Amino acid sequence: MKKLFEEFKEFIVQGNALTLAIGVVIGAAFGAIVNSLVQDIIMPPIGLLLGKVDFTNLYWVIGAADKFEPGMSLTAAQDAGVVVIAYGKFIMAVVSFLIIAFIIFLLVKAINKFKEKAEAKLKLEKEAEEPTTKDCPFCATEIPVAAKRCPHCTSELA
Repeated sequence: MKKLFEEFKEFIVQGNALTLAIGVVIGAAFGAIVNSLVQDIIMPPIGLLLGKVDFTNLYWVIGAADKFEPGMSLTAAQDAGVVVIAYGKFIMAVVSFLIIAFIIFLLVKAINKFKEKAEAKLKLEKEAEEPTTKDCPFCATEIPVAAKRCPHCTSELA
């Protein structure tokens, strides 16, 4: 038990758990924003264009209760004990998912582009730092790094 606690403490100190927790919190907040965007901004105009359809109240009745009346809102039908398939909420969830997936795709694409630029910059810096010449230990003449024999004094190089 003590070893398990020590491993957990090491895991927490590494920052993995903190990074994960921050990601979850930001993801939940972002999900709430996207859900509001879909429910409050995107779907009402679409519903208006489709003949004043309210997507939050689209459902199919699969098991009616005694208190069910046609035209009830989804909430009222569920409160009355009616078994329904709320396909309007499902449509809004799919739209939310597609928006979130698209934004994540754009983020990943931007991060990959940033990584490629950073790697290219590091490669150029590394190439600039690597020497292309060296001095011959026998005659002190500058020669290419890959040389096996000095072209000036013809000494063999290690």
